[in-house]
Amino acid sequence: MELKKIALGSAGLEVVPIGLGCMGMTGFEEAHMYGPADEQEAIATIHRSLELGGNFLDTADLYGPLKNEQLIARAIAGNRDKYTIATKFGWEINDENKVTWAINGKKDYVKKAVERSLKNLNTDYIDLYYLHRLDKNTPVEETVGAMSELVKEGKIGYIGLSEVSSETVKKAHAVHPVTAVQSEYSLFERGVEELGVLQTLKELGIGFVAYSPLGRGFLSGQIRKIDDLPENDFRRGIPRFQESHFHKNLELVAAIEALAAEKNITSTQLALAWIMARGIVPIPGTKRRKYLEQNIAAAGIVLSDADLNRLESIVPLGTDTGNPYDEFSMGLID
Repeated sequence: MELKKIALGSAGLEVVPIGLGCMGMTGFEEAHMYGPADEQEAIATIHRSLELGGNFLDTADLYGPLKNEQLIARAIAGNRDKYTIATKFGWEINDENKVTWAINGKKDYVKKAVERSLKNLNTDYIDLYYLHRLDKNTPVEETVGAMSELVKEGKIGYIGLSEVSSETVKKAHAVHPVTAVQSEYSLFERGVEELGVLQTLKELGIGFVAYSPLGRGFLSGQIRKIDDLPENDFRRGIPRFQESHFHKNLELVAAIEALAAEKNITSTQLALAWIMARGIVPIPGTKRRKYLEQNIAAAGIVLSDADLNRLESIVPLGTDTGNPYDEFSMGLID
């Protein structure tokens, strides 16, 4: 199957309809985000993705920290021009390479962060550069102004924002065209739709990239009980996976699986096809070739209006599946 490229926004960037989220390939110093990492298999997964036409990789300086970008550099060595690389900055990383957990969107930090990412990725340009979270103490115009200079210098191709409100998007877009906004989005998380962000993006010709398109793994159907999550997995701390929502969410997954079974596909593939049917680019994270192959195959699935309507009736807009983050992290979303 050939993955046909689609326009991401109206500024000229073209990408394949499904990307690869790389965060889980290295975990974090503090905890494994989604279980332990295996570098050899992760690199093999990135290579397999390219063989199947999937060349849109998503990372961030935060992941590791820095180790994820370095892993990608090793994986793409000698083939840089065949990949579209998106990375992010904004979570402040100090000179000892430690995350301070402050958000920094100041002009001088933008310059510092991009140089560090270029070095870690072993490249002289980044295709798509996102502000990872809005710095509420710095006008977004200042941050995007600094990013705009990076475009002029050829260090980045396109500007992106992550987890931002319509208001912030409009302010940023007035300074320099924003190509893409990335937020969590799945059958289990449609906040950007409820808040009108997707409508704003449509009006401004900005693309949308969905991270955690499988509801942080819930929609894969592989989590049947809370103990299916590794001990130090961060998901144990978020409302969606706690008793108050867990069993209700399992019932929704069962209904989604039943529809997938009728179509001889997995619940994962159905959840991804639903996102792509909406003109949105999902970036499911995986560190294993087996799951990558299943995910990419979802790009070839065509859902009828009846299928889409049935999915909507299983999980209507506004369904409360539990917050995707703990209280601290929810407070950092614009």
